[in-house]
Amino acid sequence: MSERDTMEYDVVTVGAGPAGLALAIRLKQLKPELSVCVIEKASTVGAQILSGAVIEPEPLNELLPDWGKAPPSICVPVARDEFWYLRDATRAVKSPMTPPQMHNHGNYIVSLGALCAWLAPQAEALGVEIYPGFAAAQPLFDDKDAVCGVRIGDMGVAKDGSHKSGYTQGIDIRAKVTVLAEGCRGSLSKQLIAKYRLDRDCDPQTYGIGIKELWQVPAGRIDTGKVMHTLGWPLNSATYGGSFLYQLDQDRLAIGFVVGLDYADPLFRPWEAFQQFKHHAMIRELLEGGSIISAGARALIEGGYQSLPRVEMPGAMLIGDSAGLMNVPKIKGTHQAIRSGMLAAQHIAEHGASAGWDCALRGSAVVSELKKVRNIRPGFHKGLWLGLANAGWETITAGLSPWTLRNHADWSSLEKLDAATAATHPGPNAPSPQQPAYVERALPPRDRLAGVYFAATQHDEDQPIHLKVADTDLCVTRCTKEYANPCTRFCPAGVYEIVEDEAGKRLQVNAANCVHCKTCDIKDPYENITWTTPEGGSGPNYQNL
Repeated sequence: MSERDTMEYDVVTVGAGPAGLALAIRLKQLKPELSVCVIEKASTVGAQILSGAVIEPEPLNELLPDWGKAPPSICVPVARDEFWYLRDATRAVKSPMTPPQMHNHGNYIVSLGALCAWLAPQAEALGVEIYPGFAAAQPLFDDKDAVCGVRIGDMGVAKDGSHKSGYTQGIDIRAKVTVLAEGCRGSLSKQLIAKYRLDRDCDPQTYGIGIKELWQVPAGRIDTGKVMHTLGWPLNSATYGGSFLYQLDQDRLAIGFVVGLDYADPLFRPWEAFQQFKHHAMIRELLEGGSIISAGARALIEGGYQSLPRVEMPGAMLIGDSAGLMNVPKIKGTHQAIRSGMLAAQHIAEHGASAGWDCALRGSAVVSELKKVRNIRPGFHKGLWLGLANAGWETITAGLSPWTLRNHADWSSLEKLDAATAATHPGPNAPSPQQPAYVERALPPRDRLAGVYFAATQHDEDQPIHLKVADTDLCVTRCTKEYANPCTRFCPAGVYEIVEDEAGKRLQVNAANCVHCKTCDIKDPYENITWTTPEGGSGPNYQNL
């Protein structure tokens, strides 16, 4: 094997999301002489970014004061908020007030993918080098066991490990400081948090799955700038989650559904619950006759203050959702990501190293914001109504409660089924006591494969499977008996399938369907699945999500 090509920089950032791009821009503003590189696994910047998203503009105002003169392609000022409780498939009750954390006066509805695509040329104009289509496959270490960069994955490797005609060896990108801005459940972040035991003094991280669609609807239905959130149906009171509907310009509607991955029912199906939600009488009235432009799914990081790991390690640092900075009660993380990127840039400019970053972040407004709401999300572990009551108390006291509620790992939350129940629920479309079957499906998409189509996901079929299942026998023995194979339900893209042929039952991994949401890496009850980076440029290609 020939020696790998090497590129050297002062700073390399993994991930061209809002945190990574904000860091790169601020660093070049403060220290133009530094060499800064941003690598991104998606085919283009923004192609795999998915979020609601309503953003608080203050950090962006500070980063780029003139941004509003030529804003991103989707940028709609919020006109008003509404908060609804869905009682059942036909009834809804509008709340007389919106929870204080969800007041959006002065905020903007954006496509986070479009925002990142807009930020990238701002960074390049300052001299930042951005390389989309390059997947960071593994961290590099120096002789002192400190992180010293990343290795880009090889291109043109066949499923059997052989080299195809277009094989290209991945390069090593070395840097004095490596910044992990991969977003929620980043593969390198996960490895390095484990290696350096950065989470030894905090609660386990917790997550949600967010599923989103961008719709073009018939003219006259959209109230531009209107922000709606819902709780209730089709979720039961034991399951944390809800929806968002953001009404854009040009007769477009962003609609999404979020479910906490601490749910207990192994038969629950998040993707089907979202499709069911769209058939609520109030929602269907908005969507009927429209068409989907783009769709996708992504895990959200929800652990907050209790689950905040140490964010520095020798040679590297965590920012944005790689660190877990989302404010769940606000349903917002972009302002936290941008702010953390700016603070990290200032730290690097002043100190030239990662040492001291953990203390700097914890002493900042970013973590102070998380501390004030630390008990709100964990309060929903005991159900919707106690959770809402607790959220009200925590809001009134501004988070000054003397207690701190604990988080528990999502993979450990599933309840086991008795053998008889498991035997009658072999696949993803069986009804659950928590989520009754919903027969009528007038709105697209009809099934998960149709949803994958709207994600425009692309993977070369002849490449190594990037979803590593440690013990496939476990899937058709213990998991079938104890949980009825929940991977066939929690994956929104139909990646996991139990098939039976002459050789018996086996797990089939349809890796080409993967939309890189990371749910399987989080929710599998045996921690048997590991998500790794596929070939650079592979995966979803979202439009304005």
